[in-house]
Amino acid sequence: MITAAVAELAPLSQKDRAAIAALPCDLSAHDAYMSGLATMTQIETGGSGGNPLSLPLTVAAWNLERCLFPEASAIKLASSGASLVLLSEMDKGMARTGQRHPTAEIAARLGMSYAYGVEFIELGLGSDTERAFCSDSFNELGLHGNALMARSVLLQPFMLRLPGNGHWFLNGGDQPRMGERMAIGAIIETVTGPLVAVSTHLESVAQPAGRATQMTAILDLLDSRFPGLPVVIGGDLNTGNFPGGSWRQETLFANAEGRGYTIHGGPEEAVTTRPSLITRWPDRAMKLDWFLTRGLHAGAMRIETSLDGEGKPLSDHDLIVLQIKGLA
Repeated sequence: MITAAVAELAPLSQKDRAAIAALPCDLSAHDAYMSGLATMTQIETGGSGGNPLSLPLTVAAWNLERCLFPEASAIKLASSGASLVLLSEMDKGMARTGQRHPTAEIAARLGMSYAYGVEFIELGLGSDTERAFCSDSFNELGLHGNALMARSVLLQPFMLRLPGNGHWFLNGGDQPRMGERMAIGAIIETVTGPLVAVSTHLESVAQPAGRATQMTAILDLLDSRFPGLPVVIGGDLNTGNFPGGSWRQETLFANAEGRGYTIHGGPEEAVTTRPSLITRWPDRAMKLDWFLTRGLHAGAMRIETSLDGEGKPLSDHDLIVLQIKGLA
């Protein structure tokens, strides 16, 4: 587990990136080099959170697919009424997103504090469709990760790199990367007590057993570090994301329920993906995004479109929203 919080992640130089690209295609070499990179062992915190959150509160989770449009995404999040936001697939210093830091920009626009951690160091510019958004031929930093933000102060931020097999380093194709999937969280103060919020993104190229192992790692950490505290976990769990797959085949749900968690996925037949400017497959429709809660009184999850006011998709995932009525 990572707990080192900094105002800005240690910069990743072009020399660092060249050294990573020159590593042998070997998992032990990957793990050894990654463990020595400060960028991968820090949590960036910033923004301007305020008082404890009032209840009921609204929490939103959104895979923002790199976050091409921070301003429009902030407007969409503001319209959801969320005072707690869990984000995944957030770039920092990537050519495809204008070398910007969308997490910090959205937090500033929403008046929230944030915590951001790196899932992957991107060694290339991305897929062919992503390259169309690049005005530079290089990434200044090449960081890609997950975040959470709130209108309160984030206490005891933490990050957990999830079990994996180095797929994106060993077999990344047009998306070569260093890193593994991860979860990032913090304690959120409410007027009636603290809760733990966790933003995560499980592996898309794993089978259900692999995602169940990743979720178990998160639940084990929460039990050991925050015993007894209410919990909300949200994000892109990549459920059923394999040929012929369905979210109903994922064992992580039964495992979590057995440990006292309630699953929130909205209407059973609803999907949370859509074609976007990057992911242009018109028949791609999956149910990937969920909340898991424990020790909370929650309402029904709703799914809000990721289209902006002009019909432009801001992501290939829709926004999911949950009202937390109180602590159990």
